[in-house]
Amino acid sequence: MNGFKIIVCVITLLSFSEQFAQNTKLSSYTFGEGYNFTNANSSTVKLQGYMQPWMDVETYQNSDEPNSVRYRMRRLRLRLSGQSANERFSYRLQVDLAGQDEAQIDGDITDARNYLLDAYVAYKVARRVELIFGQRATYTDNRELFMNSNTLQLPERSRLTSAFASIREFGLFAKGTFRTGRGTYLKPYLTITNGDGANVFANDRGGLKYGTRIDFLPFGLFTNYGQFRQADVVRELTPKLVVGATFNYNDGITSRRGRNSGRIVYLNDVNGNGALDDGEERLPDYAKFGVDFMFKYKGFSVLGEYHKSFLTNIAEDINLRSDIYGPDVSVLTDRFRGRVNPTSSDFRDYTPQEYVRRQMMLGEAYNIQAGYIFKNGFSVDARYTHINAETNSFLNNATFYNRPNFYTFGISKYLTRGYGAKIQASYTYVEAGEFGVFNNNSEPIPGDESLIRVILTLSF
Repeated sequence: MNGFKIIVCVITLLSFSEQFAQNTKLSSYTFGEGYNFTNANSSTVKLQGYMQPWMDVETYQNSDEPNSVRYRMRRLRLRLSGQSANERFSYRLQVDLAGQDEAQIDGDITDARNYLLDAYVAYKVARRVELIFGQRATYTDNRELFMNSNTLQLPERSRLTSAFASIREFGLFAKGTFRTGRGTYLKPYLTITNGDGANVFANDRGGLKYGTRIDFLPFGLFTNYGQFRQADVVRELTPKLVVGATFNYNDGITSRRGRNSGRIVYLNDVNGNGALDDGEERLPDYAKFGVDFMFKYKGFSVLGEYHKSFLTNIAEDINLRSDIYGPDVSVLTDRFRGRVNPTSSDFRDYTPQEYVRRQMMLGEAYNIQAGYIFKNGFSVDARYTHINAETNSFLNNATFYNRPNFYTFGISKYLTRGYGAKIQASYTYVEAGEFGVFNNNSEPIPGDESLIRVILTLSF
């Protein structure tokens, strides 16, 4: 199956490149929007990319702990996309040479750096309906997730996104754009995916993931793909609004929120041999729903989101699990232990059903952010994010979470009229949850946290 995915993507891209090899010329270039090439038969190719060097400083209140300072290349991305002459077929290939995949943080560690981001082909079955097959950012996460990373209003996405989003998935995606009268539009989305995140080349366990989203645009379409870009750089001349709702259901999940596969496995050891045999898996089902909106007008933009997750179908006969905190996740154990509270040094036994919930991202969150871009290219932005974790949830983990409130203020300077070059800085005050939090070394911290982030974006 994994080889089949790679072969499909490679053959498709090669077929397009063969058609494009001769009589190709540069038709246009806009700084920040990429190079557009056209072939004699009218097929097109677009080459885009951007780099984002990054610095962040983390400080702890009421603590002698030294500041944590980090420098890194946050993103270094190249995107190749194109369209056939008849405009029915299109494709995209995107890689991140920095290898800094968002799925590798917050305890969802993968085995290798994920350089491949997008690899898919699309076909327009009708003028306003398109089918997509391959790997891409899913439409059924929160709205902020599927906005381009080089168009973000602040240096980093909200904590709601990192807590609940599965980011990228492999599967079948369908989307439509329908005019519903008086300048209004309806955009439905349907997805059937692996439910295991991106680049799943081994340990493909569990069932499929099914999702849907419906977006309503009462004032018409946004300018220049503004529905998928945060800041109102184009300064919409008339008010633009999109309101959406989303739901997805993951049938048999083996990770905290669906970003990878095979790390968290539960079973009933029917024959008592201490191994996973056919028919012994006892995987829970994971579902999420949310509502969101975005408004833009003359440089002013507002984004609001609410998201909630829950588990269903937790088996009553679980007696073994993968040892996810040990050196080898393929090892099975019958211990279902955890901390008494998020920062306690004492441990106690939990029921298997309680333990299952404690490993998952369970709870609800909302995020509201707003900003204004002045005509001179300066932008001021603010964001508030609140996370309400269930009693048994990984959102109470003191190292990565157990932080219910995030207050962020940011300033940006857009060096061009678009997203080609900008520098951004933000300050975030993070409130610690009950019982306190840990630092990155899992050491107790008595107070709240402060985060300073600076990022430079250069696009071509």
